[in-house]
Amino acid sequence: MRTATITRKTAETEISVEINLDGTGNYDNQTGVGFFDHMLDQLARHSLIDMVIRAKGDLHIDDHHTVEDTGIALGQALVKALGDKKGIRRYGHFALAMDDTQVQCALDLSARPYLVWNCDMPTPKIGTFDTELVREFFQALSTNGGITLHIDRVHGFNSHHIAEAAFKSVARALRMAVEVDPRTAGILPSTKGAL
Repeated sequence: MRTATITRKTAETEISVEINLDGTGNYDNQTGVGFFDHMLDQLARHSLIDMVIRAKGDLHIDDHHTVEDTGIALGQALVKALGDKKGIRRYGHFALAMDDTQVQCALDLSARPYLVWNCDMPTPKIGTFDTELVREFFQALSTNGGITLHIDRVHGFNSHHIAEAAFKSVARALRMAVEVDPRTAGILPSTKGAL
């Protein structure tokens, strides 16, 4: 089983993340940030990675630490669950349409974190949620998951749709990348001999 549990406790947050890479997209995510929970649910459902996330953060200040630290813990959980990465497809990509919006994602589980973010939101808030936190989440996920992650908004004018399309496109690309390729079972997807 490619599973992992990560707990992370700081003066600002207390996070626990449980994932199963070979799941069916079941989720139970409770961070105290409603819109973020909705996005994490989308990430689980469309990646087919089972996720249980619990977060207690300093929400009396703002949502920043909770969102960022959840990205950190989820990235660490992905690294742990992937193990030696033998047999995985490694790369993933997806262009996702959602009403007015199209967001494309391409990623590489390379152990070389790098975020390219061309997905700015037209509004500073979605309800009470700061839209800049979408990028912060993916930065933390990329850095701690060792993911080269490119997210590009092709078009779109509704911030909710743009954020949701970003999470869903990353989910579908991640689903592809973590999948075991039956043609290369037990083989590392690299000519370097290490990832």
